[in-house]
Amino acid sequence: MNVPTVRQLECFVAVSDTLNFRVAAERCFITQPALSAQVQQLEQTLGTRLFERDRRSVLPTDAGAGLIDSARRILNDLNDLTQAAHAFASPLAGTLRLGVIPTVAPYVLPGAMAEVAARHPDLRLLLREGQTDDLVEGLHDGKLDLLLLALEADLNGATTMELSKDRFVLAVPPDHRFKQRRRVRLSDLAGEQVLLLEDGHCLRTQALPLCTTAGASEVGDFRASSLTTLVQMVAAGVGVTLLPEMSIATEAQPARDLGIIAIANAPSRTIGLAWRATSMRSREFRMLGETIRRGLPASGRAG
Repeated sequence: MNVPTVRQLECFVAVSDTLNFRVAAERCFITQPALSAQVQQLEQTLGTRLFERDRRSVLPTDAGAGLIDSARRILNDLNDLTQAAHAFASPLAGTLRLGVIPTVAPYVLPGAMAEVAARHPDLRLLLREGQTDDLVEGLHDGKLDLLLLALEADLNGATTMELSKDRFVLAVPPDHRFKQRRRVRLSDLAGEQVLLLEDGHCLRTQALPLCTTAGASEVGDFRASSLTTLVQMVAAGVGVTLLPEMSIATEAQPARDLGIIAIANAPSRTIGLAWRATSMRSREFRMLGETIRRGLPASGRAG
């Protein structure tokens, strides 16, 4: 029985991603006629059409849409096989594509990457910052190898490794009634106007139910794209917000004169690594996780 070749599957995925034979051919570094021939040979091998195409458009058929995930998975597994084989000879060497959420990246990466560079000098990390859903999609599509994010998110069955617990604290304006308090309860937030990140950030998904349960209300006409913007708006007296503890050293600068207050029985998020459950590089990723953990503040490390 004939089976598809790797090249045919690569061309299939490229056309599915771009819906353009010319662009797909450039992506595969072959001519357009050669790419068309590869797709036609794959269709003959599978006994079904994968695309509807004319001079103006390319659309996947029902078969093409139904088979594309399998093609991606096969290519991902082949890539993992190659990388895993290399890792036996030289673990954590070469290139690794790491996705990081923006509410973790600026607070973890400087210290963690210094530790990684010192311990794994042959490893080249390609970093991509993005919102959780986009990173998880990129992981399962094979565009990313590993994610550093909050593990409470829907990771679509990915394997995970916990690195640290990151507690939430309350940030209030300079003249707020809580400014001189050392600790509050979530119930104390009843009636407060709370500033949150925009949709798509997992930190918002975690913080919003906490504030709603406490009886606080979100400032409806404002949603921030970064923690830095949130802090600036709190400093201006617009409202209060919940911040992850790891961000305080960077965001709560003395010049802003914010009140940073501990929360009794503080809720937290779990920071960790995630990778495809089918990946053969789990051993490497766990080694990297241990190295990243060494670069985290001691108070937040998970044992």
